[in-house]
Amino acid sequence: MSRRHYSLPPLTTLAAFEAAARHLSFKNAAQELSVTPGAVSHQVKALEAELQVPLFQRKHRGVELTGEGEALFDTLATSFSKISLSLKTIRDRHTGDTVTIGSTSAVASLWLSPSVVRFWRQHPDVNVNQIVNDRPLRSMPDVDFYIRYGRERDTRLQQTELYRDHLVPVGNAELAAKLTGVPLEDLARQRLLHLESDDKSWTTWADWFQQLGYDGPIAPGVRVNNYSVALQAAQDGTGLALGWQRLLNPLLVTGQLVPIGPHVLAAPHGFHLVGRPDPDLSESARLLRNWVIDEVSRGLGESS
Repeated sequence: MSRRHYSLPPLTTLAAFEAAARHLSFKNAAQELSVTPGAVSHQVKALEAELQVPLFQRKHRGVELTGEGEALFDTLATSFSKISLSLKTIRDRHTGDTVTIGSTSAVASLWLSPSVVRFWRQHPDVNVNQIVNDRPLRSMPDVDFYIRYGRERDTRLQQTELYRDHLVPVGNAELAAKLTGVPLEDLARQRLLHLESDDKSWTTWADWFQQLGYDGPIAPGVRVNNYSVALQAAQDGTGLALGWQRLLNPLLVTGQLVPIGPHVLAAPHGFHLVGRPDPDLSESARLLRNWVIDEVSRGLGESS
């Protein structure tokens, strides 16, 4: 008889595999688990040895799940989600009626936080926790739902498209006066503020130029890993940021940033509210979710 009551491999191997499968990256899984990529690889190999099947196909630019890996990941993700929900329910019994919503720093400062404040005024008995993270939030199981650009690949999550934005270069008033109306090749030679993100769904300057029909060279510019930093640099005249017109409306209305037309691109993806299915949400979580959707539909987020 197995000494393990449920005949399971060591839980550390399952946790490492689940994180690596969710990210399709040993490096990103290691960052989440606060270990080295080598440690994640070691745990996955130990699990594969115990099961006597490969769970990943190792490729030059990353890893892909095998059929057995896909099946195991689906089971683990569902099971871990149920465990997380059960733990959250237990915690909430002692911490009151609490909802947790996540977003990037730019979405939080420009739109979501003011919306949450308005929600608090109408529903003071509901405690709302905000998680601000510029890395993908799908690895944070305590979050009830979050704002994401583009769709998640996890079909178990409920996803509601909130709106689809438009992308336009933005800068301070001086740069806007100088560059408005210039052709794409002239914009491509300016100092561009490039956002480097772990979330590959965000549209980059290279994507923007290519989709508008420009295939020439693009200035290397300045690289930052936080969109709020890019926006501040653009306000200071350091360079041009790729602006989301509706998201940046508070800064555009005040003139802190100015759109540089006429080149505008409809965003390839929409902003989505992503979270647990309805049966897994508390009444308060559903209340906040509906509040956010209603505010967006009425356009109140634009004046925040």
